[in-house]
Amino acid sequence: MAKIKTEDFIASLKEMTILEVKELVDAMKEEFGVDPSAVAVAAAPALDEEAGNVNKTVVLKSAGGNKIAVIKLLKEITGLGLVEAKALADNGGNVKENVPADEANQIKAQLEEAGAEIELA
Repeated sequence: MAKIKTEDFIASLKEMTILEVKELVDAMKEEFGVDPSAVAVAAAPALDEEAGNVNKTVVLKSAGGNKIAVIKLLKEITGLGLVEAKALADNGGNVKENVPADEANQIKAQLEEAGAEIELA
């Protein structure tokens, strides 16, 4: 059997209907015991990591000595009200989740400048 080139396979997929693609995925699951869509989803973060586009979570570990400045920044960054921002400053936790690495680093720098202890996850 001749090996199909990737370009030819992709061209064939473009001509298929959604139902035909679903049937192909189901057939691949049955034949190989692997869900190809799960492989594609699992590979996506790795590709982003290689490109440096990893999404991060900004985590407040401690508000530090200048809690008022940190609370003001938390309000500005998150859009939280005063009570919620104070609770976050008091208890720590996720400031922002699933943000691009560049934005996460900017937020981290702002909060650290105000005296907070920040971790990127």
